[in-house]
Amino acid sequence: MAVYRIYVEKKPGFDQEARHVLEELQGLQGLRGLTGLRLFNRYDVEGIARELFDQCIDTVFSEPQVDTASETLPELCGPVLAAEYLPGQYDQRADSCAQCIQFVSQGERPTVRTARLYALEGQISQEELEKVEKYLINPVESRKATLDAFDTLQVQYPAPQMVETMEGFTKLEDEELKEFIKKYGLAMDLGDIRFCRDHFRTEGREPTITEIRMIDTYWSDHCRHTTFSTIIDDVEIRDAGAKESYGMYEGLREIVYQNRNKKPVTLMDLATIGAKYLKKMGKLPEIDESEEINACSIKVKVETEDGSEDWVLMFKNETHNHPTEIEPFGGAATCIGGAIRDPLSGRSYVYQAMRVTGAADPLKPMEETLPGKLPQRKIVQTAAAGYSSYGNQIGLATGLVHEFYHPGYVAKRMEIGAVVGAAPAENIRRERPAPGDVIVLLGGRTGRDGCGGATGSSKAHTVESLETCGAEVQKGNAPEERKIQRLFRNKEVTAMIKRCNDFGAGGVSVAIGELADGLDVDLDKVPKKYEGLDGTELAISESQERMAVVIAKEDEARFLEEAGKENLEATVVAVVTEEPRLRMHWQGKTIVDLSREFLSSNGAEKHINVVIEAPEERKEETTEPTAENYKKVLGQLNVCSQKGLVQRFDSTIGGGTVLMPFGGKRQMTPTQVMAAKLPVLGKETKTCSVMAYGFDPFLSEKSPYRGAYQAVVESVCKLSAAGASYKDCYLTFQEYFEKMGQDPSRWGKPMAALLGALLAQKQLEAGAIGGKDSMSGSFDKIDVPPTLVSFAIAPACTDRVISPEFKQPGSRVVLLGVPQNKEGLFEENDLRHTLEQVEDLISKGLVQSAYVPSFGGVGAAVAVMAFGNGLGFAFDKNFEGVFDTRRGAFVLELSEEAPMVGALVGHTQMKASIALPSGEEAPLSALEEAWKATLEPVFPEKTKEEGSVPAFRFETEKRKAPAVKAAKPRVLIPVFPGTNCEYDTARAFQKAGAEAEILVLRNLTASQLTQSVERMVKAMEQSQIIAIPGGFSGGDEPEGSAKFITAFFRNPQVTEGVHKLLKERDGLMIGICNGFQALIKLGLVPYGEIRRTTAEDATLTYNVIGRHQSGLVRTAVCSNLSPWLMLSEVGDVHTIAISHGEGRLVAPQSLLDTLAANGQIATQYVDLDNKPTMDVAYNPNGSFCAIEAITSPDGRVLGKMGHTERFGDNLYKNVPGHKDQKLFEGAVKYYSL
Repeated sequence: MAVYRIYVEKKPGFDQEARHVLEELQGLQGLRGLTGLRLFNRYDVEGIARELFDQCIDTVFSEPQVDTASETLPELCGPVLAAEYLPGQYDQRADSCAQCIQFVSQGERPTVRTARLYALEGQISQEELEKVEKYLINPVESRKATLDAFDTLQVQYPAPQMVETMEGFTKLEDEELKEFIKKYGLAMDLGDIRFCRDHFRTEGREPTITEIRMIDTYWSDHCRHTTFSTIIDDVEIRDAGAKESYGMYEGLREIVYQNRNKKPVTLMDLATIGAKYLKKMGKLPEIDESEEINACSIKVKVETEDGSEDWVLMFKNETHNHPTEIEPFGGAATCIGGAIRDPLSGRSYVYQAMRVTGAADPLKPMEETLPGKLPQRKIVQTAAAGYSSYGNQIGLATGLVHEFYHPGYVAKRMEIGAVVGAAPAENIRRERPAPGDVIVLLGGRTGRDGCGGATGSSKAHTVESLETCGAEVQKGNAPEERKIQRLFRNKEVTAMIKRCNDFGAGGVSVAIGELADGLDVDLDKVPKKYEGLDGTELAISESQERMAVVIAKEDEARFLEEAGKENLEATVVAVVTEEPRLRMHWQGKTIVDLSREFLSSNGAEKHINVVIEAPEERKEETTEPTAENYKKVLGQLNVCSQKGLVQRFDSTIGGGTVLMPFGGKRQMTPTQVMAAKLPVLGKETKTCSVMAYGFDPFLSEKSPYRGAYQAVVESVCKLSAAGASYKDCYLTFQEYFEKMGQDPSRWGKPMAALLGALLAQKQLEAGAIGGKDSMSGSFDKIDVPPTLVSFAIAPACTDRVISPEFKQPGSRVVLLGVPQNKEGLFEENDLRHTLEQVEDLISKGLVQSAYVPSFGGVGAAVAVMAFGNGLGFAFDKNFEGVFDTRRGAFVLELSEEAPMVGALVGHTQMKASIALPSGEEAPLSALEEAWKATLEPVFPEKTKEEGSVPAFRFETEKRKAPAVKAAKPRVLIPVFPGTNCEYDTARAFQKAGAEAEILVLRNLTASQLTQSVERMVKAMEQSQIIAIPGGFSGGDEPEGSAKFITAFFRNPQVTEGVHKLLKERDGLMIGICNGFQALIKLGLVPYGEIRRTTAEDATLTYNVIGRHQSGLVRTAVCSNLSPWLMLSEVGDVHTIAISHGEGRLVAPQSLLDTLAANGQIATQYVDLDNKPTMDVAYNPNGSFCAIEAITSPDGRVLGKMGHTERFGDNLYKNVPGHKDQKLFEGAVKYYSL
C-alpha cells in the first residue's frame, strides 16, 4: 500500500518549542551564527486510503488554528537534521496517531512512523552542525533519520536464530571464564561464573545462552542485592560513634537470633535487624507480613461515615539512576512507573508519589561537561519532563519534589521515586500457588527495548556508556499502566489473584520466575511488539506496563474477560508445576531448565573485609547575619526556590491532596511532607498518610554514619512538624553508593551509614521495613556522595495536619531543638521528649505553623515560612546563629495561648521585611527575588506576558427549564486510553446527587471499537449529562491534546447521539481540562454543536511557559448564563486546582467580543485583588483575556480548565480560599427547574 507523508509546523506565536531550542543552541551551545530554527513533525502512514489520510490532516496530524500542514517541505535555506527513535523503542506519538486514525476509520490500526526535523538557518559550520546533532540526538534512544520517502513502513524482521547452546562452557578455566564474561557483557563476577560452570558440570550438560543471560539477570546486584548479601568477615572501625553502634548491633543480633545459627554479618542483615528487633519487642504491631513481597505494608484503620474499615497501606521507593543518567526522559519516566508497579502488584491503588533526586550543578557551562556525559542541565530538565509526563498521565498526585545538588552526582544521577498505595484488606487475597494454577501475562507487549536493564543498573559507568546502553532504557506507556490500576481496583478481580509480580528488570525470567518454585513457561505465547525476537529476548526483556498474575485454572476465563473490559491484553503463558524447576519452552525446544535451589542461591558466596574510616574534620563556616548575606544564602543551590521544577507535577489528581506543595495565599512556602487522604471510593474519610524524606549529601560525605543517622531523624521530625506522630511511623531507606570493588574502605561507607540509621531506628522505635540499594554510583574515578535517604510515613487525621507558612502577624516564633552529644548525635530521651513536646502542642492547637530547618538554618526557614502569606519577621536581638545548621530542631509559630518553649527566634509582623538581630532590615521582595532567581534559567517560573485584561460581567434572570426533568440525573463519563480523572468526576457528581456511569471505551481491535461506539450511543440515550473528564487521552498525542476524543466523537453515530441529547432533550455537557480541549476542538464550545473547525476558531494550545503547570488558581465567575453556574453569583471568586500543559485559550478578537457580548465567557483567572491578569502566577497558561471557561450560546455546554471536581473536605489546607464552586450541584438542580 502507499505511504503517505505529512509535515506539520507550528504557526508563529505558537512555536514556543522551536524558539526554546533555538535559544538553547545559541546560548548554551554558543552557536552565534545560528539565526533561526524551524521545527517540523513528520508523519508517515501506511495501511489507509487516500481519502482517510486527507480526512485526518486537520483533525489528527494538525490543528488549523495553530499548525501549518504540508505534504512537502517548504524551501529551506540551511541544513536539515532529522531525528527518530531507535527501532524497537516505544514511540507514543506514532502509537497515539495510529489509534486516532483507527478511531476515525473504525477499522484496523494503520502503521505510523514519526520523525522530528530541525531546519537550521544562518551560518553553520560542519563542526557546529555536528555539535547540534550531538545536543539534539541522544544515541541511547534516537538516531538520525533519512529525509527520503519510504516505499513501505513494514519492517522485514529476520527470523530469529535458534537459541545457542554454549558448547564447551563446562570445560572453561578461570582465564577463559574472564574472557567469557567480557565477550557476553555479563554483570557476573568470576566467582559467580565459576559457580555456574560447576553447577552445569553437576547437571552433566552445557547451558543455553538464555540460561546464562537469565542467571546473570537473576543474580545481578539490581535484582538480588549481591553487594548487600556479601559476607563481612572482619570489621575495623576508626569512628568512635560507629564503633559504639556496632556493639549495639552485635547485641541486637544476640536478641534476634538467640540460640539459632547466627546469620553472617552482611549489609543486608544490618539493614533489616532494626525492624526484626523492634518487631520482636512488640514495637511494630501494624506490619502486614506475607510470603508475597511487593512493597512495605502496614495495617491501618480508615475512618469513614460508615465506621472503621481495615485497610492495608503500602509504600515503596525505587531508583532509576543508571537509565536516567544515559536517557533522562525514559529513565525518569520508568522510575515512577516501576515504583507504582510494586504496590500495584500488591493489589493496592497508588495515590501519591514523591520525587527526590540528586544532580551536579545544572548552571555550569556546557563546555565543562565531562566526556561521555550528557550536560547536567539537559539531564535535570529532561528527567523532570520524563517523570512528570508519566506521573501526570497515569493520574498520580506528586505531593513532594526536591532535587539535591552536589558535585559527586556528576558521576551518576540520583533519581528516586517513592509512592504510597492503599486498599481495603478484604480486597487482597494471598495464597501460595498450587500445581495447575495458571500465570496470566497482563498489559504491554514485549520488545527488545528493556533487555539488560537489571545488569546495566548493576554496572559502573564509563565514557562509552552513552553509545552502548541503548537497549537497556525503555520508554514508558503510562496509559497502559493506568488500565492495570483500574483493573486492580475491582474487588472481583483482586479476589481471583493468588499472587502477583510486576515485570521490572529481568522480564519473564524474574517476574514469572519468582511466582512459584515450579513453572513451565511457553515463550511462544508471550505477546510481542514485533516479530524477530528470539527466546532469550522474550525471556529477559522487561516491560514497564505488564503484570504476571497467578490465578486458579477455573478463574481463567472470568479473569481474561474482566481484563478485556479494561481494554487490556491478557494471555496465559505459564502453568505452576509440582517439580521445583523453572522451565521455558520456545519453538518446540526447552531453552531453560533450572532448579529453584540453584536459582535461589544467588550465585557464589562472596566475602569482604570492611574498614570504617574516621569522619572528616571539616569546620562549618559561620555566615554573618546581614541583609546582603541573607540574599546570598537564599540564592544557594540547595536553598533556593524549586517551584519552577515542582509545578510540572500534578499534585491534586485523585482529589485527596491535604497539603499543596506550596502554601499560603501566594503559594510560596514549600511544604516538607506530602499528605493525602486514603483513596476510599464512594465515602468520605479523614484518614490520611503523611510522608517525608531526610538527607544531607554534604554531611553524609563527611560522615556516612552521622549523615544516615540525621537523615532518619530529619524524616521523622518532618512528620511530627506536620501533625503526624513519630510513634506511628515506619521507615524505608534508599541506599546509593559508589561501586564497592574490593576496597575495604569503600565498603565502610554503606556499613557506617547503616549503623547510623540503625541507632536512629532503635532510639525512635521506628523500623525500616523496606529499602532499595543501588551500588554502582561511579564514573571512572568519580563517585556519588555516600547516600542514605530516609523515607518516613505515618497514618494521621486530616484535622490535625498543619503546614509551614506563617499564619498571622504578631506570633511568637521559637526554636525547639535537641542538644547534640560529642559524637554529633542525640540522646534517646532528649530526642523522644522533643518530638513528644512538638506533637502535644500541635494536638492541642497551640502551633500554627512548623518547619524543620535544613540548608541555610533558621534564617532560610523563617524566610520561606514568610513568603507564603507575605508576612514579615523580626528576629529577637539576642538570637544567635541565624544561618547555622540546626539538626533535630523545629521552628514553631506559636498561638497566643501556647506556653513559652525553646528559644525565642522573634515575631511575625505585617511589614513585608525581615529585621535581623542587628536591626538591619531586608525587604521580603528582595529576599524572595534572590531565592527565586538561581534556578530560573533551568526551571523558569516567569514569562513575559503582560498587558491589561478586561473584566467581563454578564447577568441574566432567564433560566429555561429542560425538556426532560430528572430527580437524579444520569451522567455518562466516557473513559478513553489516557483518561485519568474519571473517579474524581464520578465522585463529584454522586456527591451532588447525580448517578454516574463510567464507560471504558475499548479499541484493541476494530470490532471492539465498533462495540464501543454502539455502547456509547446507547448510554447517551439513557443519560441527561455527558461529562468528558480530564487526563491525557493518547498521551496528548499526536502533538496536541484531545485528538483521541475528538476523533471518536466525530463518528457519525456518536455525533448524532450528542446532538439528540443537546438539541432534543435539553441535556447538559461538560468538559474539564482534557475534556475542555475536546469540546473546543469539536466546536461544542462555543457553538453548541459538533462541527469542523477552521483557522478562525478558538482553541486551547500550549502554555506560554512551555511546560505543564500544576497548582491552585483563583477564578472569578463572569456570567450566570450557564446552568452549571446557577448556584454562583457573578463576581464570586473560587480557588480551583489546575493541571495541564495545553490550557491557553486563543481566539480572534472578533470571536472574543462575540463571546463576551453573549455571556459565553464563564470564568476568568484573577489575582489576589480579584482582577483578571496575564501574570503567569495567576493565569498559568497565558490564556487570552485570562479566560478559564467558556460555554455554548445557551450555556448548557461548559468547557473549563480548572478541576472543580477535585474539591473535598480538608483538602489543600495550606492554601486559603473558597474552593467549593457548586458546579455539579448546579447541574443537578437544573433538572428540577
